[in-house]
Amino acid sequence: MSSQLNVALINYGMGNLRSVSKAIENNGDKIFWVQSARGLKNKDILVLPGVGAFGQAVLNLKKLNLMEPIVEWIKEKKPFLGICLGYQLLFEASEENKGNARGLGIFKGTVKGFPKIKNLRIPHMGWNQLNLNKRAALYTALPKNPYFYFVHSYFPVPEDKTIISAECNYGINFAASIQKENLFACQFHPEKSSCNGLTLIKNIFNIYRKSK
Repeated sequence: MSSQLNVALINYGMGNLRSVSKAIENNGDKIFWVQSARGLKNKDILVLPGVGAFGQAVLNLKKLNLMEPIVEWIKEKKPFLGICLGYQLLFEASEENKGNARGLGIFKGTVKGFPKIKNLRIPHMGWNQLNLNKRAALYTALPKNPYFYFVHSYFPVPEDKTIISAECNYGINFAASIQKENLFACQFHPEKSSCNGLTLIKNIFNIYRKSK
């Protein structure tokens, strides 16, 4: 694949942009750190990363007037990748802020916290295996139950279970990734997941590259 993608990486003060940038650049694509709707023009794929609090992320996106442009981008079925907090923001609200902060509302569902279970450390931090859905085509060229790196205390609970492409177990089963049309989002960090993460990013971007 020789066609280079122009990638809009949303820079809204919620961390981990450099590691995401390096992982994408490793794939041969060009990164643009974006802080306005104008920065989305002439871009091939939008990446929304993030670590931290759901409510603060919503405030930061609103200050940059990026909530509506991101929603419009997704509604137009343009390629989108959400990572960790960028995955959670696709849903209606989060328990983290007692439901006071409204997310992008692309999908129905709430972001919930892990239950208090004896000997279950929160946050969920470290490597864990995925249970892949049969329709999880983006995980090709990976092991049957690949390991990815997680750092989170909350996770989305999609009302529409058909969008779930992989699950993970940490005390309970939760949706580790979703996929619908040109949208892919994951709770784990592919940019911190060594070879598996780089392979997944390559798979995602090459699918978009073919349709360019």
